[in-house]
Amino acid sequence: MADPSTYRPKPGEIPETPGVYKFRDEHGRVIYVGKAKNLRQRLGSYFQDVAGLHRRTRSMVTTAASVEWTVVSTEVEALQLEYSWIKEFDPRFNVKYRDDKSYPSLAVTMNEEFPRVQVMRGPRRKGVRYFGPYAHAWAIRDTVDLMLRAFPVRTCSAGVFKRSQQIGRPCLLGYIGKCSAPCVGRISPEDHRELAEDFCEFMAGRTGEYLRRLEAEMQQAAEELEYEKAARLRDDIGALRRAMEKNAVVLTDDTDADLLAVAEDELEAAVQIFHVRGGRVRGQRGWVTDTMEDVTTADLVEHALRQLYGEETGGPDSAVPKEVLVPAIPEMAEPLRDWLAAHRGARVELRVPQRGDKKALMETVQRNADQALVLHKTKRASDLTTRSRALEEITQALELESAPLRIECYDISHLQGDDVVGSMVVFEDGLARKSEYRRFEIKGFTGQDDVRAMHEVISRRFKRYAAERAHASGRELPEPAGESGESGAAPLDEAGRPRRFAYPPQLIVVDGGQPQVAAAVRALAELGIGDVAVCGLAKRLEEVWLPGEDDPVVLPRSSEGLYLLQRIRDEAHRFALAYQRKKRAKSLTAGPLDDVPGLGETRRKALLKHFGSLKRLRAATIDEICEVPGIGRKTAEAVAATLQQQEPAAAAVNTATGEIMD
Repeated sequence: MADPSTYRPKPGEIPETPGVYKFRDEHGRVIYVGKAKNLRQRLGSYFQDVAGLHRRTRSMVTTAASVEWTVVSTEVEALQLEYSWIKEFDPRFNVKYRDDKSYPSLAVTMNEEFPRVQVMRGPRRKGVRYFGPYAHAWAIRDTVDLMLRAFPVRTCSAGVFKRSQQIGRPCLLGYIGKCSAPCVGRISPEDHRELAEDFCEFMAGRTGEYLRRLEAEMQQAAEELEYEKAARLRDDIGALRRAMEKNAVVLTDDTDADLLAVAEDELEAAVQIFHVRGGRVRGQRGWVTDTMEDVTTADLVEHALRQLYGEETGGPDSAVPKEVLVPAIPEMAEPLRDWLAAHRGARVELRVPQRGDKKALMETVQRNADQALVLHKTKRASDLTTRSRALEEITQALELESAPLRIECYDISHLQGDDVVGSMVVFEDGLARKSEYRRFEIKGFTGQDDVRAMHEVISRRFKRYAAERAHASGRELPEPAGESGESGAAPLDEAGRPRRFAYPPQLIVVDGGQPQVAAAVRALAELGIGDVAVCGLAKRLEEVWLPGEDDPVVLPRSSEGLYLLQRIRDEAHRFALAYQRKKRAKSLTAGPLDDVPGLGETRRKALLKHFGSLKRLRAATIDEICEVPGIGRKTAEAVAATLQQQEPAAAAVNTATGEIMD
């Protein structure tokens, strides 16, 4: 635990201007990003008496080892830079909202030649117009089914569309009038796009004008005695009105607004958002977050608005409405309004509703937020309690100084001594961090020597950590051998940040008993690392082995700590086995071209695609091989020489069938 006074800047060094600041831990990781109108005043608040700080703020400043700042010209720039840094560094102490469920949206792919209406989830794509999100996908499909009568826009997948083009017949929707069948040329691309734009205008809430236009066309058709056309328009109007009735009218003045409410307690907060368009609730979504710092309701609102509109780029596809209603106005209200206006391309009102229908609707949103927080805490309670108990049991059983919040587990896999590989899996707070998994290809020896392989894997992994520490102290270490998926020995990436691979765990778990544990301890000792705990989990009796101990630690079979160690060990075994099988499959499928030096998989595929078969490639001249893109004369000569050496074996006669084998 660091003392904040050890890295506190001198008051005269901190400017009194707007800016963004970053706290880093001892390994260089960004753990918190913040902004301020006055950097000196804001940073000074972190370096007061630690006992007087909020407990999460106290945890942050004692975890940090340094602080740095960047001066900007305006508060709007500070807002934008803080948002981009939070997205880039993902600091552990910042508020991070996560969806409390997966919400579908109605999407219109305006970036395609023939726009398609479909249900979409996940991140938003450029050129696609979104409406929602909605609570259920079936609600979207019911609405679209009603609207296709008036707006027969394409809804089929790319495969169905291409198939209909090939056979010259539309799908069922084209025959029953719920698709204009652009696949067979019944409508031009321009007219189909106009139809999709009308669909978007209607979904955006501009319904009155379109319905009045249809009613006028129906009256005109009736006066001209075109009764079939009038009846069809009448049915279209009825379908659209039924679609509109699915969204309850909550505001009578055709308001476009988003309403945001927050429910919070000491540890967590829940946010609910209602999207109102044309006076109707068009969508709803919710988030939950751990409040990892001393934040107010206004701060939570600001974080939620940045996440909600951060990906919007303005223009017709923008989801930022004219008005945003919130329970509290953030401290930097004017910069936030300017930021929202820049994303929308027009002025945005940010205010707290005081009376009338909007206040009543805000109370409804607040009730939803309160219920969402209660539901989330109910669902999470058992899981969080179990993980906390498991880490506490491991701490007591292994006599650790603190709970192992980061655990790394290693396993070795091979097939009777061949294709030896290693794996590293990472669990943080009892949960898998798959983005930080690593795999190792162990070359230079064969045989069933798991102890030697474990020593090499641990050495290669911790040379990065040792290199970082040596760099900090001015010493030099040799470059470590590269592992699969990593390059070089530098512990810093292109942006000057430490690689995640260099972060040390609190506990190392190896799959095995005393020999594997001893190999891991020896590898750490050779690198001068003595502050990482090591244990082994033997499969036979699920015993936990500690360094230098003759007898294992036996945890009860019902222990949550033992169950967590088993999960971590099994995950390492699965990851290692998957990599070993992949390597074995690749070796079994190796072809004649695999023996050509310097010829990779991409150029091998290019050669076979160009000539169509290995037989034709053997018959080709060097000049003909050079015609393949990416193949130089030297490589062509190597290909020809390799194939000529293999030709006697390739032409061997199969005595069982009498056929020539190629």
